[in-house]
Amino acid sequence: MGGERDQLIGFLDFLRATVVWKCGDLTDEQARRSLVPSKLVTLAGLVSHLTLVEEWWFANVVGGEPDRWDEASTADPDVDWKQGADTPLPELVAAYQAQCEVSRRYVAERDLDDVITAPNGKQFNVRWVLLHMIEETARHAGHLDLIREMTDGLTGE
Repeated sequence: MGGERDQLIGFLDFLRATVVWKCGDLTDEQARRSLVPSKLVTLAGLVSHLTLVEEWWFANVVGGEPDRWDEASTADPDVDWKQGADTPLPELVAAYQAQCEVSRRYVAERDLDDVITAPNGKQFNVRWVLLHMIEETARHAGHLDLIREMTDGLTGE
């Protein structure tokens, strides 16, 4: 039970916690193991990608902060996936959790109907951003779920 805002944030936070849980008790080698045809889709790559996505949508779009990844992502569109290749998994997870906390602060400052303009000129309201991030995080939590099961058999939410 709760209002729309509480429910949207609650679902997103549940999915964020699932991402963190799926990365628990793994070695760096396991986190970087490629088990699908795309060599970028690893547990570490997914966490790295989700961290950048959180930063883009909440800090850059909702918060209006400059995009510190613009130059790097223009040079290499997969930079967000590759960031996890050399970073220890605990650091990746800590960075993700820290970015999620920053995201929560930006959302707390806005109403769901506030219209924001992304750096690319497109307009969204905060509600749409939350819904999009629920979809994005859920999709990748599903990827994490499958890769984690293939890694060591762990299943569940």
